[in-house]
Amino acid sequence: MSLAVPPSPPAQVCSVLVVDDSRVQRHHAAALCRGLGVDTVHEAADGSEALDLLAQLPTPPDLLLLDLEMPGMDGVELLHQLRQRGIARPIVVVSQREEALIDLVVSMARSMALDATAGLHKPLEAEALRRTFAHLGQRTSASAPARPPAAGTPEPAQLRQAIAERHISVHYQPKLDIRTGFVRGVEALARWLPPDGPAVPPDRFVPLAEREGLIGPLTLTVMQQVFAQTAAWGAHGLHLPVAINLSAQLLDDPGLVDEIRALTRHHALPPAQVVFELTESELVSFRGAAFGALARLRLQGFGLSLDDYGTGFSSMQQLARIPFTELKIDRTFVHGASHNSRLQVMLHSALDMARRLELPTVAEGIETLADWRLLQQLGCTGGQGWLIARPMPGQELPGWLSAHRQRRRQLLPDAQPVPHVSAS
Repeated sequence: MSLAVPPSPPAQVCSVLVVDDSRVQRHHAAALCRGLGVDTVHEAADGSEALDLLAQLPTPPDLLLLDLEMPGMDGVELLHQLRQRGIARPIVVVSQREEALIDLVVSMARSMALDATAGLHKPLEAEALRRTFAHLGQRTSASAPARPPAAGTPEPAQLRQAIAERHISVHYQPKLDIRTGFVRGVEALARWLPPDGPAVPPDRFVPLAEREGLIGPLTLTVMQQVFAQTAAWGAHGLHLPVAINLSAQLLDDPGLVDEIRALTRHHALPPAQVVFELTESELVSFRGAAFGALARLRLQGFGLSLDDYGTGFSSMQQLARIPFTELKIDRTFVHGASHNSRLQVMLHSALDMARRLELPTVAEGIETLADWRLLQQLGCTGGQGWLIARPMPGQELPGWLSAHRQRRRQLLPDAQPVPHVSAS
């Protein structure tokens, strides 16, 4: 995967549909697309005309540019119609309205499982559209998952069997120092890969494990694999800190800390090499026993990371009462921030607070070089995301590291800063 932003649209963006009631704006957008190398540009003056055109085309265009304000069927209604008709193509929402409204519609579309790639201001600018094409190219050129996700929700008995038969494996996603591009650790992520079926996504089996009382056995099998892999890397001279997601449900178990410490001793791992990530939303209902477990983990030398920072309502409270050693900023504040002034303000505020608290920060979901550059300028210390690497099996990491050494310099600060908005 190239880290440089391509100067022209990727080959898969061969056709675009522009939907706008203004002929001037519509023709302007079409001209920009052609100037960026798009072969075929379709135009529609409103939502109804767009739906009629889509029904006639043998295949939908590779990208849809949708205006929000149109007489008759507006952009929001058109998005609902696209979902009902199962038209799955990347969508860019465009409007002259305020940024917050555009962001709201993009979020709405994504919540409807539509592929809302970006929200752009009118009149469209060539650079903004080029960035969108480049993002599509980076996203689709990244290595695809090995197996398609399973269609249905698994049964508790299936998950119980998968844990017992060791069908739960672990993949690792590198975390980089944003200032230098050097690898500063990995995050361990559970993967359910049945031997005779498609992969089951974590957002289906982890909540199931928590509901059915299986989160303990699931976490244990993950930790056993992670510690064994980390020790194996260390035996070959690769000493990497590893982060493991820890469900808040387990913190009430009085034997948890002793069991974790026994596992690290068995594999001769120093506790400082292990960081446990706790999701902010799970910490709201903490009781005394949970606080005691966190205190013991820190006393033993393990790190604690506040995951998905900014997605809940109690961030400040959690930072005030729990001795976290790292702050992970949720991808919703990172993705697309390089051209979203509101996200830049929020990032600036979060990073400034972390800096004052002397907490290292990790930005999740970095997919573009522009967002990486912005995080460099704002002082974020670490990052992970598809721009860097997708999660991979442990045995693939040494090969990835060799390739990363060759391209690390592309991640160093360059002479062309990304504009950012001050929070002051």
